[in-house]
Amino acid sequence: MSHATFLNRQALYLRPDTARVIVRPFKPATEPRDLNPTDKTRANHIVERVLALDPKIAASLLADVLENFQGRHRNLLETFEARTDVMEQALAAHGPFSSVQRQLIGAYFLNEYSFEASALFNPSIVPHPDQSDAPRGGLRFILSLRAVGEGHISSLTFRAGTIAADGSLTVDPTARLASSPRVKLRIPKPDGDEIELTFNPDEELSERVIFPVTESQSNGIEDARFVEFCDGGRKTYYATYTAYSGKAIRSELIETCDFLSFRMSPLRGTAARNKGMALFPRKIDGKYAMIARQDNENLYLIYSDDLHQWDGGQAILKPQFPWEFVQIGNCGSPIELDEGWLLLTHGVGPVRKYSIGAALLDKNDPSKVLARSVEPLLHPEPSEREGYVPNVVYTCGAMRHNDQIILPYAVSDTYSNFATIKTAALVRAMS
Repeated sequence: MSHATFLNRQALYLRPDTARVIVRPFKPATEPRDLNPTDKTRANHIVERVLALDPKIAASLLADVLENFQGRHRNLLETFEARTDVMEQALAAHGPFSSVQRQLIGAYFLNEYSFEASALFNPSIVPHPDQSDAPRGGLRFILSLRAVGEGHISSLTFRAGTIAADGSLTVDPTARLASSPRVKLRIPKPDGDEIELTFNPDEELSERVIFPVTESQSNGIEDARFVEFCDGGRKTYYATYTAYSGKAIRSELIETCDFLSFRMSPLRGTAARNKGMALFPRKIDGKYAMIARQDNENLYLIYSDDLHQWDGGQAILKPQFPWEFVQIGNCGSPIELDEGWLLLTHGVGPVRKYSIGAALLDKNDPSKVLARSVEPLLHPEPSEREGYVPNVVYTCGAMRHNDQIILPYAVSDTYSNFATIKTAALVRAMS
């Protein structure tokens, strides 16, 4: 059966928007290594210049800064103050500041960052925790997206949308502003800090941007695979993602119940040293289960009693068809069907062309592969071949609703779109 008979592209495009900005700490370039330790740093020079301003000129300058930037950010004066608070120890030698001086100094040590200027891609989708506004027979959903800006730094952002009773999709308008969370808690641990982040409830979902906050994430939070996890009637949203320091990668975990507060922590074990881990939406035989690819080529099934510790595993899927000869990987958490676990996969073929396929795993023993798609379900159409990374379609997670699979997918590592798949036809099409 041709994929065209059961897959429908939606033309619901989510493209990067350079106008969406957050403020990030600005740190002046480091001084030469032979600088005398008693010499003043560039930061001290900046502070001294601000303190030397006539109070009226300082107030006028601050007013000009606000006129230029206040409409682009929430609570900008508070942000300036918070930046100065972080620098308090370094600034102590300068003595007390007036509130205008504090706010102005904070402004000098911040810069705007267009977090999705280059790309908005690799989405995953889960049911919204609040279904109070869902249409009859429909569903509200949350979409996570990988945003890439200057320096190829990846962050995590969100959208909300609706699936109507007839299966049609809409995505809510994107907020004009964007905001970073407050670090509520930081727990140092041998394997890396555990972080708790919280957003202001007044901020719309699409305002919320999780930017790297630890050393392991410093060059990117990549490819979050969100899943609604059910355990004894309690629902928690988990996402595995790749933390990139600029030198090394590892898998980490996000946990949230409301998409307002997030806990981020490193994963441990031999299987967590690579990319592309995806958690099953429930325990199997009392254990957590994960799909992973610790050898860069095959897909493994791993069980664990500890959500943060992942070792070993059993290879269950290897490259078999020409469109996946280079490697295969998962495209998000398995989706539970009556027939078994539907696992979306990506395959890499000639000229590094990425396509999306599927496998059906036994519901009681996911190490048993019941069926696989011989041909890709989704591959780059001619209009989808151009972008930051050409010839790629990719997803970090789909969702079942009624008789279809809702599949958000990325196009050439640049923008995102949606497809819907008729579930029964897909199962019949796999061999």
